[in-house]
Amino acid sequence: MKKIFKLLAVTAISLSIVSCGKDYLQTSPTSSTGSATIFESADNIALAVNGMYRVMVQQYGYFGQGYNGEGTIKFYIGDFGGNNFNLSGSGNVALMSQNYHDNDNSTFILYSWLYYYRLISEANSIISGCDNPNLKGSKDQAAFYKAQALTMRAYAFTMLTQMFHRRWSDNMNSEARDGNGLVLRLEPTTSSMKLSSAEDTYKQIYNDLDSAIVVLEKEYIKRDPLTQNYMINADVAYAVYARAAITRHDYETARKYAQKASKNYTLMTNDDYLKGGWSKVNKEWIWSSYCSETQPLYYYSFFAYVGFNCKAAQVRNYPKCMSKHLYDQIPTTDIRRDLFLDPKDMKYSDVNGSAAKNSDLYNYARKIHPELTEAVFTVAAYMNFKFASESYSYGHLNHFRAAEMYLIEAECDYFLKDEDGARTLLNKLNRDSKRDPSYNCTASGEALLKEIKLYRGIELWGEGFEWFDLKRWNDGISRKSFKEGGNWSTTYAYDVTPDKYNGWTNVLPKREKDYNDAIGK
Repeated sequence: MKKIFKLLAVTAISLSIVSCGKDYLQTSPTSSTGSATIFESADNIALAVNGMYRVMVQQYGYFGQGYNGEGTIKFYIGDFGGNNFNLSGSGNVALMSQNYHDNDNSTFILYSWLYYYRLISEANSIISGCDNPNLKGSKDQAAFYKAQALTMRAYAFTMLTQMFHRRWSDNMNSEARDGNGLVLRLEPTTSSMKLSSAEDTYKQIYNDLDSAIVVLEKEYIKRDPLTQNYMINADVAYAVYARAAITRHDYETARKYAQKASKNYTLMTNDDYLKGGWSKVNKEWIWSSYCSETQPLYYYSFFAYVGFNCKAAQVRNYPKCMSKHLYDQIPTTDIRRDLFLDPKDMKYSDVNGSAAKNSDLYNYARKIHPELTEAVFTVAAYMNFKFASESYSYGHLNHFRAAEMYLIEAECDYFLKDEDGARTLLNKLNRDSKRDPSYNCTASGEALLKEIKLYRGIELWGEGFEWFDLKRWNDGISRKSFKEGGNWSTTYAYDVTPDKYNGWTNVLPKREKDYNDAIGK
Protein backbone atom coordinates (compact mmCIF):
# COMPACT_ATOMS: atom_id res chain seq x y z
CA MET A 1 0.00 0.00 0.00
CA LYS A 2 2.87 2.38 0.74
CA LYS A 3 3.97 1.98 -2.86
CA ILE A 4 0.60 3.26 -4.04
CA PHE A 5 0.82 6.40 -1.92
CA LYS A 6 4.41 7.02 -2.93
CA LEU A 7 3.35 6.74 -6.55
CA LEU A 8 0.69 9.39 -5.99
CA ALA A 9 2.97 11.66 -4.01
CA VAL A 10 6.22 11.41 -5.97
CA THR A 11 5.71 10.33 -9.57
CA ALA A 12 2.21 11.61 -10.33
CA ILE A 13 3.42 14.65 -12.20
CA SER A 14 5.77 12.83 -14.54
CA LEU A 15 3.03 10.34 -15.40
CA SER A 16 0.24 12.86 -15.98
CA ILE A 17 1.80 15.62 -18.04
CA VAL A 18 -0.52 15.96 -20.99
CA SER A 19 -1.86 18.91 -22.91
CA CYS A 20 -4.88 20.93 -21.77
CA GLY A 21 -4.99 22.66 -25.12
CA LYS A 22 -2.70 23.31 -28.04
CA ASP A 23 -2.43 27.00 -27.23
CA TYR A 24 -1.61 26.65 -23.53
CA LEU A 25 1.48 28.82 -22.95
CA GLN A 26 2.82 27.56 -26.28
CA THR A 27 4.05 24.36 -24.63
CA SER A 28 4.39 20.92 -26.12
CA PRO A 29 3.53 18.63 -23.21
CA THR A 30 4.73 15.06 -23.05
CA SER A 31 3.81 12.09 -20.92
CA SER A 32 7.38 10.95 -20.39
CA THR A 33 9.18 14.00 -19.01
CA GLY A 34 10.86 13.21 -15.69
CA SER A 35 10.39 15.34 -12.57
CA ALA A 36 14.07 16.35 -12.51
CA THR A 37 13.74 17.85 -15.98
CA ILE A 38 10.42 19.47 -15.18
CA PHE A 39 11.80 21.46 -12.28
CA GLU A 40 14.92 22.72 -14.03
CA SER A 41 13.23 25.84 -15.37
CA ALA A 42 10.10 27.95 -15.11
CA ASP A 43 9.26 27.13 -18.73
CA ASN A 44 9.31 23.42 -17.98
CA ILE A 45 7.09 23.82 -14.92
CA ALA A 46 4.33 24.82 -17.34
CA LEU A 47 4.21 21.12 -18.27
CA ALA A 48 3.61 20.16 -14.65
CA VAL A 49 0.83 22.75 -14.40
CA ASN A 50 -0.78 21.18 -17.48
CA GLY A 51 -0.58 17.80 -15.77
CA MET A 52 -2.22 19.16 -12.64
CA TYR A 53 -5.19 20.44 -14.62
CA ARG A 54 -5.48 17.19 -16.55
CA VAL A 55 -5.87 15.20 -13.33
CA MET A 56 -9.35 16.76 -13.00
CA VAL A 57 -10.57 15.07 -16.21
CA GLN A 58 -8.75 11.78 -16.33
CA GLN A 59 -9.81 8.14 -16.37
CA TYR A 60 -9.37 6.26 -13.11
CA GLY A 61 -10.13 2.82 -14.45
CA TYR A 62 -8.92 0.89 -11.42
CA PHE A 63 -11.99 2.21 -9.57
CA GLY A 64 -14.46 1.47 -12.35
CA GLN A 65 -15.99 2.99 -15.43
CA GLY A 66 -17.62 6.02 -13.83
CA TYR A 67 -14.48 7.49 -12.29
CA ASN A 68 -13.25 10.46 -14.29
CA GLY A 69 -11.91 13.09 -11.91
CA GLU A 70 -14.01 16.06 -10.87
CA GLY A 71 -17.09 14.89 -12.79
CA THR A 72 -17.36 11.83 -10.54
CA ILE A 73 -17.46 14.04 -7.45
CA LYS A 74 -20.18 16.12 -9.06
CA PHE A 75 -22.66 13.39 -9.94
CA TYR A 76 -21.81 10.64 -7.45
CA ILE A 77 -21.19 12.74 -4.35
CA GLY A 78 -22.81 16.09 -5.06
CA ASP A 79 -25.98 14.99 -6.84
CA PHE A 80 -26.84 11.37 -6.06
CA GLY A 81 -27.29 12.07 -2.36
CA GLY A 82 -29.86 14.86 -2.63
CA ASN A 83 -33.55 15.52 -3.23
CA ASN A 84 -33.40 17.03 -6.70
CA PHE A 85 -31.34 14.72 -8.92
CA ASN A 86 -33.36 11.67 -9.86
CA LEU A 87 -32.69 8.60 -11.97
CA SER A 88 -35.06 6.71 -14.18
CA GLY A 89 -34.14 3.16 -13.25
CA SER A 90 -31.36 1.82 -11.11
CA GLY A 91 -28.71 3.70 -9.17
CA ASN A 92 -26.24 3.07 -6.42
CA VAL A 93 -28.16 2.42 -3.23
CA ALA A 94 -25.27 3.38 -0.93
CA LEU A 95 -24.86 6.75 -2.62
CA MET A 96 -28.56 7.48 -2.80
CA SER A 97 -29.17 6.53 0.83
CA GLN A 98 -25.95 8.02 2.27
CA ASN A 99 -25.18 4.80 4.14
CA TYR A 100 -21.54 4.59 3.02
CA HIS A 101 -20.05 7.35 5.20
CA ASP A 102 -19.08 5.07 8.08
CA ASN A 103 -17.66 2.29 5.89
CA ASP A 104 -13.87 2.64 5.70
CA ASN A 105 -13.77 0.17 2.80
CA SER A 106 -16.17 2.21 0.67
CA THR A 107 -14.96 2.86 -2.87
CA PHE A 108 -16.62 6.29 -2.80
CA ILE A 109 -14.66 7.29 0.29
CA LEU A 110 -11.37 5.94 -1.05
CA TYR A 111 -11.82 7.55 -4.46
CA SER A 112 -12.66 10.97 -3.01
CA TRP A 113 -9.61 10.78 -0.75
CA LEU A 114 -7.11 9.57 -3.36
CA TYR A 115 -8.39 11.85 -6.13
CA TYR A 116 -8.07 15.05 -4.14
CA TYR A 117 -4.76 14.01 -2.57
CA ARG A 118 -3.55 13.31 -6.09
CA LEU A 119 -4.32 16.97 -6.90
CA ILE A 120 -2.64 18.07 -3.65
CA SER A 121 0.41 15.97 -4.50
CA GLU A 122 0.67 17.57 -7.94
CA ALA A 123 0.28 21.03 -6.39
CA ASN A 124 2.86 20.36 -3.68
CA SER A 125 5.45 19.23 -6.22
CA ILE A 126 4.89 22.38 -8.30
CA ILE A 127 5.12 24.62 -5.23
CA SER A 128 8.35 22.94 -4.18
CA GLY A 129 9.78 23.15 -7.69
CA CYS A 130 8.97 26.84 -7.99
CA ASP A 131 10.77 27.50 -4.68
CA ASN A 132 13.98 25.94 -6.04
CA PRO A 133 16.66 28.67 -5.68
CA ASN A 134 18.47 27.29 -8.76
CA LEU A 135 15.39 27.42 -10.97
CA LYS A 136 16.17 28.85 -14.38
CA GLY A 137 13.99 31.39 -16.12
CA SER A 138 11.54 34.12 -15.13
CA LYS A 139 10.90 34.46 -11.41
CA ASP A 140 7.57 36.13 -12.15
CA GLN A 141 6.55 33.18 -14.31
CA ALA A 142 7.51 30.73 -11.56
CA ALA A 143 5.62 32.79 -8.99
CA PHE A 144 2.52 32.63 -11.17
CA TYR A 145 2.72 28.84 -11.47
CA LYS A 146 3.18 28.55 -7.72
CA ALA A 147 0.08 30.70 -7.16
CA GLN A 148 -1.92 28.43 -9.45
CA ALA A 149 -0.75 25.40 -7.48
CA LEU A 150 -1.58 27.07 -4.14
CA THR A 151 -5.09 27.75 -5.41
CA MET A 152 -5.50 24.17 -6.58
CA ARG A 153 -4.35 22.88 -3.20
CA ALA A 154 -6.83 25.18 -1.46
CA TYR A 155 -9.60 23.94 -3.75
CA ALA A 156 -8.79 20.28 -3.05
CA PHE A 157 -8.74 20.83 0.71
CA THR A 158 -12.02 22.76 0.46
CA MET A 159 -13.68 19.78 -1.18
CA LEU A 160 -12.10 17.28 1.22
CA THR A 161 -13.07 19.16 4.35
CA GLN A 162 -16.72 19.10 3.31
CA MET A 163 -16.59 15.32 3.05
CA PHE A 164 -14.20 14.32 5.84
CA HIS A 165 -14.96 16.91 8.51
CA ARG A 166 -18.28 17.36 10.22
CA ARG A 167 -20.23 20.45 9.22
CA TRP A 168 -18.62 23.60 10.59
CA SER A 169 -21.42 24.36 13.05
CA ASP A 170 -20.89 20.92 14.63
CA ASN A 171 -17.12 20.77 14.45
CA MET A 172 -15.66 24.23 14.98
CA ASN A 173 -12.60 24.30 17.22
CA SER A 174 -12.86 20.57 17.93
CA GLU A 175 -9.85 18.30 17.81
CA ALA A 176 -9.46 15.96 14.87
CA ARG A 177 -9.81 12.30 15.68
CA ASP A 178 -9.59 8.98 13.89
CA GLY A 179 -12.37 8.86 11.31
CA ASN A 180 -12.89 12.63 11.30
CA GLY A 181 -10.18 14.84 9.91
CA LEU A 182 -7.64 15.45 7.16
CA VAL A 183 -3.91 15.12 6.69
CA LEU A 184 -2.49 18.54 5.84
CA ARG A 185 0.20 17.42 3.43
CA LEU A 186 1.94 20.61 2.33
CA GLU A 187 5.15 19.11 0.95
CA PRO A 188 5.92 16.35 -1.57
CA THR A 189 6.50 13.78 1.16
CA THR A 190 5.14 10.34 1.98
CA SER A 191 5.80 10.50 5.72
CA SER A 192 3.06 9.68 8.22
CA MET A 193 1.17 12.64 9.65
CA LYS A 194 -1.47 13.23 12.29
CA LEU A 195 -4.93 14.42 11.41
CA SER A 196 -5.76 18.12 11.42
CA SER A 197 -8.94 19.73 12.70
CA ALA A 198 -11.41 21.64 10.56
CA GLU A 199 -10.13 24.86 12.08
CA ASP A 200 -6.56 24.11 11.03
CA THR A 201 -7.67 23.02 7.57
CA TYR A 202 -9.59 26.22 6.88
CA LYS A 203 -6.69 28.27 8.22
CA GLN A 204 -4.43 26.59 5.66
CA ILE A 205 -6.97 27.12 2.86
CA TYR A 206 -7.16 30.82 3.67
CA ASN A 207 -3.36 31.13 3.90
CA ASP A 208 -2.88 29.43 0.52
CA LEU A 209 -5.44 31.67 -1.14
CA ASP A 210 -4.11 34.85 0.45
CA SER A 211 -0.63 34.02 -0.85
CA ALA A 212 -1.91 33.06 -4.30
CA ILE A 213 -4.10 36.12 -4.78
CA VAL A 214 -1.22 38.56 -4.18
CA VAL A 215 0.57 37.04 -7.19
CA LEU A 216 -2.41 36.23 -9.41
CA GLU A 217 -3.67 39.81 -9.24
CA LYS A 218 -0.41 40.95 -10.86
CA GLU A 219 -1.33 38.90 -13.97
CA TYR A 220 2.20 37.92 -14.91
CA ILE A 221 0.47 35.57 -17.34
CA LYS A 222 -2.98 36.66 -18.52
CA ARG A 223 -5.43 34.02 -19.68
CA ASP A 224 -8.03 34.27 -22.41
CA PRO A 225 -11.30 33.70 -20.50
CA LEU A 226 -12.83 31.60 -23.28
CA THR A 227 -9.96 29.56 -24.74
CA GLN A 228 -7.97 29.20 -21.50
CA ASN A 229 -10.80 28.95 -18.99
CA TYR A 230 -9.16 25.88 -17.44
CA MET A 231 -6.27 28.04 -16.23
CA ILE A 232 -6.41 29.40 -12.67
CA ASN A 233 -6.33 33.19 -12.38
CA ALA A 234 -7.28 35.62 -9.60
CA ASP A 235 -11.01 35.22 -10.29
CA VAL A 236 -10.74 31.46 -9.72
CA ALA A 237 -8.94 32.05 -6.42
CA TYR A 238 -11.70 34.46 -5.37
CA ALA A 239 -14.34 31.85 -6.24
CA VAL A 240 -12.56 29.13 -4.25
CA TYR A 241 -12.32 31.56 -1.33
CA ALA A 242 -16.05 32.29 -1.50
CA ARG A 243 -17.00 28.61 -1.55
CA ALA A 244 -14.63 27.73 1.29
CA ALA A 245 -15.77 30.66 3.42
CA ILE A 246 -19.48 30.00 3.12
CA THR A 247 -18.91 26.36 4.06
CA ARG A 248 -17.18 27.70 7.18
CA HIS A 249 -20.12 30.11 7.79
CA ASP A 250 -17.70 33.02 7.38
CA TYR A 251 -20.29 35.14 5.61
CA GLU A 252 -18.37 38.44 5.46
CA THR A 253 -15.43 36.76 3.73
CA ALA A 254 -17.65 34.68 1.44
CA ARG A 255 -19.61 37.74 0.32
CA LYS A 256 -16.44 39.76 -0.31
CA TYR A 257 -14.89 37.13 -2.55
CA ALA A 258 -18.12 36.14 -4.32
CA GLN A 259 -18.46 39.77 -5.41
CA LYS A 260 -14.87 39.86 -6.63
CA ALA A 261 -15.16 36.51 -8.42
CA SER A 262 -18.24 37.47 -10.46
CA LYS A 263 -17.15 41.03 -11.31
CA ASN A 264 -15.71 40.21 -14.74
CA TYR A 265 -18.45 37.77 -15.81
CA THR A 266 -21.97 38.19 -17.14
CA LEU A 267 -24.84 35.73 -16.81
CA MET A 268 -25.30 33.69 -19.95
CA THR A 269 -28.04 34.66 -22.37
CA ASN A 270 -31.22 32.64 -22.62
CA ASP A 271 -30.03 31.27 -25.94
CA ASP A 272 -26.78 30.08 -24.36
CA TYR A 273 -28.68 28.75 -21.37
CA LEU A 274 -30.96 26.58 -23.46
CA LYS A 275 -28.54 25.66 -26.24
CA GLY A 276 -25.12 24.53 -25.17
CA GLY A 277 -24.44 26.56 -22.04
CA TRP A 278 -23.26 23.47 -20.19
CA SER A 279 -20.53 21.98 -22.36
CA LYS A 280 -19.06 25.06 -24.04
CA VAL A 281 -17.23 27.87 -22.27
CA ASN A 282 -19.17 31.14 -22.27
CA LYS A 283 -18.88 34.54 -20.59
CA GLU A 284 -20.46 33.30 -17.36
CA TRP A 285 -17.88 30.57 -16.72
CA ILE A 286 -15.16 31.44 -14.20
CA TRP A 287 -13.30 28.11 -14.21
CA SER A 288 -13.68 24.82 -16.02
CA SER A 289 -11.76 21.77 -17.18
CA TYR A 290 -10.66 21.50 -20.79
CA CYS A 291 -11.69 18.53 -22.88
CA SER A 292 -11.63 17.90 -26.60
CA GLU A 293 -12.32 15.31 -29.25
CA THR A 294 -8.60 14.51 -29.26
CA GLN A 295 -8.67 13.83 -25.49
CA PRO A 296 -12.03 12.07 -24.94
CA LEU A 297 -12.91 10.03 -21.87
CA TYR A 298 -15.49 7.94 -23.73
CA TYR A 299 -17.65 5.90 -21.31
CA TYR A 300 -15.81 7.37 -18.31
CA SER A 301 -16.80 10.99 -18.84
CA PHE A 302 -19.27 13.15 -16.94
CA PHE A 303 -21.35 13.53 -20.10
CA ALA A 304 -21.48 9.77 -20.61
CA TYR A 305 -23.53 9.71 -17.40
CA VAL A 306 -25.44 13.00 -17.55
CA GLY A 307 -25.47 14.28 -21.16
CA PHE A 308 -28.95 13.48 -22.47
CA ASN A 309 -27.86 12.98 -26.10
CA CYS A 310 -24.89 10.71 -25.39
CA LYS A 311 -25.35 7.12 -26.57
CA ALA A 312 -23.51 5.62 -23.62
CA ALA A 313 -25.60 2.98 -21.83
CA GLN A 314 -25.81 5.01 -18.60
CA VAL A 315 -27.60 7.76 -20.54
CA ARG A 316 -29.61 5.67 -23.00
CA ASN A 317 -31.02 3.38 -20.34
CA TYR A 318 -31.14 5.60 -17.28
CA PRO A 319 -32.06 9.22 -18.04
CA LYS A 320 -31.08 11.69 -15.32
CA CYS A 321 -34.15 13.59 -14.19
CA MET A 322 -35.16 16.47 -11.99
CA SER A 323 -37.39 15.57 -9.07
CA LYS A 324 -41.05 16.35 -9.67
CA HIS A 325 -41.14 18.20 -6.37
CA LEU A 326 -38.52 20.70 -7.55
CA TYR A 327 -39.85 20.95 -11.10
CA ASP A 328 -43.31 21.84 -9.86
CA GLN A 329 -41.83 24.83 -8.01
CA ILE A 330 -40.36 26.36 -11.16
CA PRO A 331 -42.73 29.13 -12.36
CA THR A 332 -44.32 28.57 -15.76
CA THR A 333 -42.70 31.84 -16.94
CA ASP A 334 -39.19 30.50 -16.21
CA ILE A 335 -37.07 29.26 -19.15
CA ARG A 336 -35.43 26.69 -16.89
CA ARG A 337 -38.53 24.52 -17.19
CA ASP A 338 -37.53 23.91 -20.80
CA LEU A 339 -34.36 22.12 -19.67
CA PHE A 340 -36.50 19.20 -18.49
CA LEU A 341 -39.25 17.07 -20.01
CA ASP A 342 -42.60 18.30 -18.73
CA PRO A 343 -45.00 15.34 -19.02
CA LYS A 344 -48.01 17.67 -18.90
CA ASP A 345 -51.01 15.31 -18.88
CA MET A 346 -49.27 12.51 -20.76
CA LYS A 347 -48.87 9.10 -19.19
CA TYR A 348 -45.68 7.53 -17.93
CA SER A 349 -44.68 4.62 -15.70
CA ASP A 350 -45.42 4.97 -12.01
CA VAL A 351 -42.51 2.59 -11.30
CA ASN A 352 -39.56 4.41 -12.89
CA GLY A 353 -41.05 7.38 -14.79
CA SER A 354 -40.30 6.00 -18.26
CA ALA A 355 -42.54 6.54 -21.26
CA ALA A 356 -43.64 3.58 -23.36
CA LYS A 357 -42.31 3.44 -26.90
CA ASN A 358 -44.56 5.40 -29.29
CA SER A 359 -46.61 6.81 -26.41
CA ASP A 360 -47.60 10.48 -26.50
CA LEU A 361 -44.83 11.48 -24.09
CA TYR A 362 -42.23 9.41 -25.95
CA ASN A 363 -43.13 10.95 -29.31
CA TYR A 364 -43.31 14.45 -27.82
CA ALA A 365 -39.79 14.13 -26.37
CA ARG A 366 -38.40 12.94 -29.71
CA LYS A 367 -40.14 15.80 -31.51
CA ILE A 368 -38.56 18.51 -29.39
CA HIS A 369 -35.23 16.68 -29.22
CA PRO A 370 -34.65 14.57 -32.37
CA GLU A 371 -31.31 13.50 -30.88
CA LEU A 372 -33.32 10.90 -28.93
CA THR A 373 -33.20 8.40 -31.76
CA GLU A 374 -35.90 5.77 -31.82
CA ALA A 375 -35.19 2.37 -30.26
CA VAL A 376 -32.00 3.64 -28.62
CA PHE A 377 -32.97 6.11 -25.89
CA THR A 378 -35.25 5.65 -22.94
CA VAL A 379 -37.54 8.64 -22.40
CA ALA A 380 -38.64 9.56 -18.87
CA ALA A 381 -40.77 12.27 -17.33
CA TYR A 382 -38.70 15.23 -16.08
CA MET A 383 -35.55 13.95 -17.84
CA ASN A 384 -32.87 16.59 -18.26
CA PHE A 385 -31.98 18.36 -21.49
CA LYS A 386 -29.59 20.67 -19.65
CA PHE A 387 -26.41 18.70 -20.31
CA ALA A 388 -25.56 17.66 -23.84
CA SER A 389 -22.23 16.37 -25.09
CA GLU A 390 -20.55 18.06 -28.03
CA SER A 391 -19.54 14.84 -29.67
CA TYR A 392 -19.38 11.35 -28.29
CA SER A 393 -19.29 12.02 -24.51
CA TYR A 394 -17.19 15.16 -25.03
CA GLY A 395 -17.67 18.55 -23.34
CA HIS A 396 -15.90 21.12 -21.19
CA LEU A 397 -16.72 20.70 -17.51
CA ASN A 398 -17.66 23.81 -15.53
CA HIS A 399 -16.54 24.26 -11.90
CA PHE A 400 -17.45 27.89 -11.10
CA ARG A 401 -19.74 30.38 -12.79
CA ALA A 402 -21.23 33.76 -11.95
CA ALA A 403 -24.64 32.41 -10.93
CA GLU A 404 -23.14 30.43 -8.06
CA MET A 405 -21.38 33.57 -6.84
CA TYR A 406 -24.67 35.51 -6.89
CA LEU A 407 -26.33 32.79 -4.84
CA ILE A 408 -23.44 32.68 -2.36
CA GLU A 409 -23.64 36.44 -2.01
CA ALA A 410 -27.41 36.33 -1.52
CA GLU A 411 -27.10 33.71 1.20
CA CYS A 412 -24.42 35.77 2.94
CA ASP A 413 -26.59 38.87 2.76
CA TYR A 414 -29.40 36.95 4.41
CA PHE A 415 -27.28 35.78 7.33
CA LEU A 416 -25.69 39.23 7.64
CA LYS A 417 -29.17 40.76 8.02
CA ASP A 418 -29.14 42.49 4.61
CA GLU A 419 -32.38 41.12 3.21
CA ASP A 420 -32.66 43.91 0.62
CA GLY A 421 -29.30 42.87 -0.76
CA ALA A 422 -30.38 39.23 -0.94
CA ARG A 423 -33.60 40.13 -2.75
CA THR A 424 -31.69 42.32 -5.21
CA LEU A 425 -29.37 39.46 -6.06
CA LEU A 426 -32.23 36.98 -6.57
CA ASN A 427 -33.88 39.50 -8.89
CA LYS A 428 -30.60 39.98 -10.74
CA LEU A 429 -30.21 36.23 -11.21
CA ASN A 430 -33.79 35.44 -12.18
CA ARG A 431 -35.65 38.53 -13.47
CA ASP A 432 -32.93 40.80 -14.82
CA SER A 433 -31.23 37.92 -16.62
CA LYS A 434 -34.59 37.16 -18.26
CA ARG A 435 -34.47 33.60 -17.01
CA ASP A 436 -37.86 34.52 -15.56
CA PRO A 437 -38.98 38.04 -16.60
CA SER A 438 -41.99 37.81 -14.25
CA TYR A 439 -39.94 37.04 -11.16
CA ASN A 440 -39.88 39.53 -8.30
CA CYS A 441 -38.54 38.63 -4.89
CA THR A 442 -40.60 39.99 -1.97
CA ALA A 443 -39.85 37.27 0.60
CA SER A 444 -38.38 38.02 4.01
CA GLY A 445 -37.26 36.10 7.07
CA GLU A 446 -37.25 32.32 6.84
CA ALA A 447 -39.21 32.51 3.59
CA LEU A 448 -36.32 34.42 2.01
CA LEU A 449 -33.79 31.77 3.05
CA LYS A 450 -36.14 29.12 1.68
CA GLU A 451 -36.27 31.00 -1.63
CA ILE A 452 -32.48 31.22 -1.81
CA LYS A 453 -32.27 27.49 -1.24
CA LEU A 454 -34.96 26.85 -3.87
CA TYR A 455 -33.13 28.82 -6.54
CA ARG A 456 -29.82 27.15 -5.73
CA GLY A 457 -31.64 23.90 -6.48
CA ILE A 458 -33.14 25.19 -9.73
CA GLU A 459 -30.15 27.12 -11.05
CA LEU A 460 -27.40 24.70 -10.08
CA TRP A 461 -29.21 21.42 -10.77
CA GLY A 462 -26.86 18.67 -11.92
CA GLU A 463 -23.71 20.69 -11.26
CA GLY A 464 -22.73 18.81 -8.12
CA PHE A 465 -23.88 21.10 -5.32
CA GLU A 466 -26.91 19.69 -3.57
CA TRP A 467 -25.38 17.16 -1.16
CA PHE A 468 -22.78 19.70 -0.08
CA ASP A 469 -25.54 22.29 0.43
CA LEU A 470 -27.73 19.94 2.45
CA LYS A 471 -24.85 19.05 4.73
CA ARG A 472 -23.86 22.69 5.17
CA TRP A 473 -27.44 23.72 5.97
CA ASN A 474 -28.04 20.69 8.21
CA ASP A 475 -31.04 19.80 6.02
CA GLY A 476 -32.10 16.23 5.32
CA ILE A 477 -33.33 14.15 2.42
CA SER A 478 -37.06 13.72 1.81
CA ARG A 479 -38.18 11.95 -1.36
CA LYS A 480 -41.70 11.05 -2.44
CA SER A 481 -42.62 8.00 -4.49
CA PHE A 482 -44.87 8.10 -7.55
CA LYS A 483 -47.80 7.00 -5.44
CA GLU A 484 -47.06 9.81 -2.99
CA GLY A 485 -47.09 12.43 -5.77
CA GLY A 486 -43.36 12.45 -6.50
CA ASN A 487 -41.27 10.68 -9.13
CA TRP A 488 -38.93 8.53 -7.03
CA SER A 489 -38.96 4.77 -7.30
CA THR A 490 -39.84 3.02 -4.05
CA THR A 491 -36.17 1.97 -3.72
CA TYR A 492 -35.13 5.58 -3.10
CA ALA A 493 -38.31 7.19 -1.73
CA TYR A 494 -37.45 7.77 1.92
CA ASP A 495 -36.25 10.35 4.41
CA VAL A 496 -32.68 10.60 5.73
CA THR A 497 -31.98 13.00 8.58
CA PRO A 498 -28.63 14.86 8.78
CA ASP A 499 -27.58 13.03 11.94
CA LYS A 500 -27.63 9.62 10.27
CA TYR A 501 -24.60 7.73 8.95
CA ASN A 502 -21.88 9.48 10.92
CA GLY A 503 -23.46 12.87 10.34
CA TRP A 504 -22.85 12.49 6.58
CA THR A 505 -19.12 12.61 7.33
CA ASN A 506 -16.71 10.17 5.70
CA VAL A 507 -14.50 8.12 7.94
CA LEU A 508 -10.92 7.81 6.80
CA PRO A 509 -10.38 5.11 4.18
CA LYS A 510 -8.86 1.98 5.65
CA ARG A 511 -5.93 2.21 3.24
CA GLU A 512 -4.91 5.57 4.66
CA LYS A 513 -5.11 4.26 8.22
CA ASP A 514 -3.07 1.20 7.26
CA TYR A 515 -0.43 3.38 5.62
CA ASN A 516 -0.29 6.36 7.98
CA ASP A 517 1.35 5.27 11.24
CA ALA A 518 0.58 8.61 12.91
CA ILE A 519 -3.17 7.90 12.89
CA GLY A 520 -4.59 5.83 15.72
CA LYS A 521 -5.62 2.38 14.55
